[in-house]
Formats: sequence, C-alpha cells, structure tokens
Amino acid sequence: MTDETRQTAPAMRPAVREVYGPTDLSAQPMFAGGFINFGYWRAVDLGRPLGEAERVRSQVDLYRRVLDSAGLRGGPPVPQLPEVLEVGCGLGMGCAVTLREYGAAAVTGLDIHPEQLRRARETHADLLREEDSRLRFVQGAAERMPFGRGEFDVVLSVEAAQHFPDLAAFAAETARVLRPGGRAAVTSFFTVDDVPGRPEELARLLPTFADGLDIARPVTALTDAFTAAGLTDVRVESIGADVWPGWDLWLSRWWASDTWPRNFRRAYEGRVLDYFVVTARRP
Repeated sequence: MTDETRQTAPAMRPAVREVYGPTDLSAQPMFAGGFINFGYWRAVDLGRPLGEAERVRSQVDLYRRVLDSAGLRGGPPVPQLPEVLEVGCGLGMGCAVTLREYGAAAVTGLDIHPEQLRRARETHADLLREEDSRLRFVQGAAERMPFGRGEFDVVLSVEAAQHFPDLAAFAAETARVLRPGGRAAVTSFFTVDDVPGRPEELARLLPTFADGLDIARPVTALTDAFTAAGLTDVRVESIGADVWPGWDLWLSRWWASDTWPRNFRRAYEGRVLDYFVVTARRP
C-alpha cells in the first residue's frame, strides 16, 4: 500500500460511529464484562443455566482461541516475548487478556472510534499508569494503521473485520506492520460463499447488515486479500459450531425465538453465515 493510499483510507462509517459511540454496546447485558463478541462456548455446559460468569468465560475463550491460533501458546512459534497489535480493540479487554495470560512484551490496542478508546483508557487506567506499562491504545483505521513497517510480531482482530470496509487495505496494512515471521489471526463472521444475493439475504434476516454496521462478504475475501498482500500459510477454519448455539442460547434470555437477533443462528443453520478463524504468516 502506498503512502497516498494510506492517506485516503475511509473514514468511520455512520453505523459504526453510532453503535460504538452513544449506543455503547459494551454496556449492554448481552456483552457482559465489557467484551463485545459472540463468544466461544466449547468449554461452557450449554445444558445448564447460563449466567454472567459463563458469558464472560465464552468471550475470554474466544480471545484465547485466536491467540492460540496466532502461536502465542500451543501453535507455530513466535518470539518468546512478542509485541502484539489488536485491530478493533474496543474496550481493550482482549489486550488485558493477552498481557495477563500470554506474557506479551507489549500490547497495542488500535480502534477507529475515539469513544471506545476513551472507555478503554478509563477501564485500564491502573495498567496504563504503571511505570513499565506494556499497554497502549492508539486511534486509527484498520486500513490505515499509524505504525511503521515491521513493528509487531502478531496482529490479531476479534470480531471486528465484519466492519472493515476494505479488506484488501486491511490485509496490506497487516502485512506491512508485521515483522518477518510474524503471524496474523482474525476471527469474525462471514458468508460461507459468494453466491449472488447473499448480502440481500442477510439484510432481510439481520438489521445489522441492512443498516451497514456489518458487511456481508465471503471468508475468501479475507483469505484472498491476505494472499494478495504477500502473506503465506493462509488458513481458514470454521468455529461456528462453538459460537452460534451458545450465542443463540444466551440471546434467548432477552429475545424470543421469532425475533431478529435469533436469526444469526438461522443464517448459520441455513449455510449462509458462519464464524471463522483465519491465520496467515509474513514470510
């Protein structure tokens, strides 16, 4: 990506500005604990009543699943004390998990929304005040990261890529800021294929696609973008079986079966939408 292209990266879209600003999804009870993701429910017993502890566990476990896929534990090796960037960090809860459980040398949370960053800095004020703080929060777009070349060993993004307007630009920036041998790990929901009409189908099922908050694209849009950006070992894995049933059961606390939020699971069962982990490496 040229400097000129980076200077003209898209601004924050209105739906993103509203939902993560005045609306503040992190304050909604369905996103207990300040995380904003659907959760990875493999370790949660869905046959028993779900409480806030189980919900928070699911969200933390989604970060663990992505961090493990990035090689910070139990996967392909990265430096012993890696420097990690999270793109679309929200309140920075995943940044704290990375520091607390994975021993990163430094963690940077990047988010386009100034209100999210304000909340993140308030939430993690004690960590940020430490003299040797390994945490920082920076404002910027996924398509125009305000960092130099090769600053990070790991770039991760958890349930944010569905908002990125330009996956090719995000992939190019990811490749640019990764050091040689560094890894990217992204998890989010995408369509399972590029059959014509998928965006319209999802817009009928889910208002988040109709109003532009989420963008309907096949997972191959991201894998192809990573490959075009020069990343290698690009792999994709569906984790929908460990996401959608738990998320739908949790939603049932507030939403009846015939209401639109329950259509996420219907879209999954209808083979329209799924949840994926995508990993890649910079040669």
